[in-house]
Amino acid sequence: MKQQPDILSTLNDFVDRILAEDVGTGDVTSNTVVPEGIIFHAAMAAREPLIVAGLPVAIEFIKRLAPEAKIEFCVEDGEFVETGTVLCRIEAPARALLTAERPTLNILQHMSGIATLTREYVDAIAGTGTVLLDTRKTTPGLRMLEKYAVTMGGGQNHRIGLFDAVLIKDNHIALAGGVPQAVASAKAGTDLKIEVECDTLEQAAEAIEAGADMLLLDNMGPDVLREAVAMIGGRIPLEASGGINLQTIRPIAETGVDYISVGRITQSAPAMDIGMDFEAAK
Repeated sequence: MKQQPDILSTLNDFVDRILAEDVGTGDVTSNTVVPEGIIFHAAMAAREPLIVAGLPVAIEFIKRLAPEAKIEFCVEDGEFVETGTVLCRIEAPARALLTAERPTLNILQHMSGIATLTREYVDAIAGTGTVLLDTRKTTPGLRMLEKYAVTMGGGQNHRIGLFDAVLIKDNHIALAGGVPQAVASAKAGTDLKIEVECDTLEQAAEAIEAGADMLLLDNMGPDVLREAVAMIGGRIPLEASGGINLQTIRPIAETGVDYISVGRITQSAPAMDIGMDFEAAK
């Protein structure tokens, strides 16, 4: 599986785009209501239990608008925190900090939501030896941030995009003329590892025979998955996927599959409640 995405190396363009969308020609409220030159001391705190993810990303908005800001990190990404925990303290010009507040919180709340939900899934399969994977079901433009958040919750990244791994799915198989033909064509065209999505045990047997490096067992119940695990006998890794939720993931993990991929952790994670509030200077 993939390494943790290097999010900080590609942030400049992202910060530019988000600020352009939100600030436009200027924050008319802060610039007309808040006197110039006032310094704002703020504490960013969790308002519910959560896994922190995205703190270094979120702070980039503040650093861009207030380069002179003093920022004290109180926790690290990947930490579980209780309600009321201060994540960081900030001292910055009030106008700039208020302008950066919403983008900062939006990103931190979203990424922490993914990390927190991911941790629930990871905890649900603890002790089985099965690894939780994410998918390409991500918000357009936010994939690297969301996949990073998955790693902060204890999950692992599947392929980043269409370019870094071969995953032959049902439509590919239909258009290629079958599993053997699809695998053969992929092998002829790339040196990347080849994973094949299989809807039946027959397809799984065909994929193994054709030389697939990994199988994605799609929408198979625990009984069929156990048959697949026995049939493959550890020759290549097996991934289970398709409609898996917190209620069904444990029995699937207990079948002996190596990986379970869940689109819900990036597609359906609720934003966590995090606030940025005035704090008296110390």
